[in-house]
Amino acid sequence: MQVVAEKKCIDNSWDFRNENTKTYTHCFHNYPAMMIPQIAERLIITFGNNAKMLFDPYCGTGTSLVEANLKGINAIGTDLNPLARLIAKTKTTRIDIQILDLYLKEFNDIAFSLNFGINKPNIILPNFNNIDFWFSKTVQENLAIIKQFIDKITNEEIKNFFYVAFSETVRECSYTKNSEFKLFRMSEKQRQNFKPNVFAIMLNKLSRNKKGLIEFNKAINNKNVKSIVKDFNSVYSIEYIEEKSIDIIVTSPPYGDSRTTVAYGQFSRLANQWLGIEEANKIDNQLMGGKRMKIEKFDIDTIDNIITEINKLDQKRAEEVFSFYFDYYHSIKNVSKTLKKNSFACYVVGNRKVKGLTLPTDEITKLFFEENGFKHVNTIIRNIPNKRMPRINSPTNQIGKTDNTMNNEYIVIMKKI
Repeated sequence: MQVVAEKKCIDNSWDFRNENTKTYTHCFHNYPAMMIPQIAERLIITFGNNAKMLFDPYCGTGTSLVEANLKGINAIGTDLNPLARLIAKTKTTRIDIQILDLYLKEFNDIAFSLNFGINKPNIILPNFNNIDFWFSKTVQENLAIIKQFIDKITNEEIKNFFYVAFSETVRECSYTKNSEFKLFRMSEKQRQNFKPNVFAIMLNKLSRNKKGLIEFNKAINNKNVKSIVKDFNSVYSIEYIEEKSIDIIVTSPPYGDSRTTVAYGQFSRLANQWLGIEEANKIDNQLMGGKRMKIEKFDIDTIDNIITEINKLDQKRAEEVFSFYFDYYHSIKNVSKTLKKNSFACYVVGNRKVKGLTLPTDEITKLFFEENGFKHVNTIIRNIPNKRMPRINSPTNQIGKTDNTMNNEYIVIMKKI
């Protein structure tokens, strides 16, 4: 461990290199910038002694919720992306494997017969914008068959289990480049050679997820715990949670607005469209910093100074940065109210670059919490060996000119006083 400043240290033991990050239901679905479970687990063990309720205000696909349940702790999470909520809810739900197997066998029989052209059902294709741009007709038909099968499932928990596998299948069978978060279409040559076996991919996802579910069921078999996943926006209010009712917060907030940082909405758009989510193409605008505002002063030098420097280079980018931190401040202000005295808020953040300037989000997080009755315990700096996120971007917005984005994460530990 190397101390680099007062209450800030580099600790390579938090890198968790070569660790399996896909244990239990963590294997269910890829998603941008996921917090690895080892970090959530260690934070809960270290700072959640005797905790009964964990809160994650930006829960994504529910990593911290799963880890809380595994430790016998109830959890509440919220996220504005419908796909993230679906995955988080499903990852924290115990499902009877014997009942699940009945549906898996039925689906496997259907997939087997359709692969040989037997008993092809009547198909109703969805109608959303650009469906032909992203999917071949054959893929559309096969996805529609799977969707019709899932829609007929009456058991909601099992239906969600199938939907999660279906979501990943949608993305992997589309013309989008799966190495990207944003929607980039394959080249014409790549599309000509792209013939995905939709049913085989779906069956593979179901099989993998079943193994993770069995592990999860076994691990929490005797624990009377549950997770609740909501869709309220912490920037405006904490609608569901009583003040001073939470024992620990473990979360990884967005590193910046979705349009210019990690495009959660774009990543999820095709799946959300197939799942019937209205206005799936507008999710990024609803997330933190999604609405650009005119710059005002925070009266906090650390943030005001960096926004001023960016504004000298690009007013639009400065306004985007301000808008994100404006929302971030109000979210922290609301989230702070939920935590009990002497309890901990653990925020895993990244310091991204804009116009070549590094935004000190770890320091800003610390200062925002201090304004809301917290003291700083420590900031742990870790390398990012296995987090799926873009490592380079174009911070100057000049074509072909790229720069490193984030190679480190900062685990900011705050205590309510």
